Amino acid sequence: MVETIRAEALAAVPHGFLGRRGGVSGGIHAGLNVGLGSDDDREAIAENRRRAVAAVLPAAALVTLHQVHSPHAIAVTAPFPDDARPHADALVTDRPGLLLGILTADCGPILLADAEAGVVGAAHAGWKGAFGGVIETTLAQMEALGADRGRIAAAIGPCIARASYEVDSGFLLRFTEADPENERFFADGRREDHHQFDLEAYIASRLAGAGVLRVEALGLDTYADADRFFSFRRSTHRGEPDYGRQISLIGLPE
Repeated sequence: MVETIRAEALAAVPHGFLGRRGGVSGGIHAGLNVGLGSDDDREAIAENRRRAVAAVLPAAALVTLHQVHSPHAIAVTAPFPDDARPHADALVTDRPGLLLGILTADCGPILLADAEAGVVGAAHAGWKGAFGGVIETTLAQMEALGADRGRIAAAIGPCIARASYEVDSGFLLRFTEADPENERFFADGRREDHHQFDLEAYIASRLAGAGVLRVEALGLDTYADADRFFSFRRSTHRGEPDYGRQISLIGLPE
């Protein structure tokens, strides 16, 4: 059975953060791998995507992107062919029957909704996207469809946690030069001149700073829980040639 993790903040709309449980892929992709960019069997990926949709908003049309770690967000009115997905990292809609999907494997998936306005959004926020402004562009696109950021609720799904995310001093410097207060998202690393970065807390801070009043962080570490989640960094550390991707979904019922 597909595991569907839900957030209280988004209870008013169909949504779910999915991991690797409940899929048909095997080997290093074992489970619910939905990554079109992976080396997994195409039929398995298609079946996993079908199961993901059925678990959150049955009969909806899935919309995903070609994600590139950018700050770009787009409004969507219809699904895209798999081979013609826009290069962007967030999508918003006010159209019932569409199910917005964001793929991750350590980066932070953000699902957002203004239930009163009938506008939802989904953003892929790794450090580069979050630092570059993907959260703010997503909110702007939602407002263009009639949302009010004071009413928007957001949830941050499974992502790599601070205890699992070691970075070097150059990474820290990039953040502190942009804003000295960003130092609070870093702790001492296990090695000299290294640090532990709290991506989830950074995302939550950017959401709050942009005017989102209700932010729920699920506190689930993709790296540390191999049975439940895919992780790019864990696969890299294991020397595996590829990795699976999980999906986070939100939509409006027809």
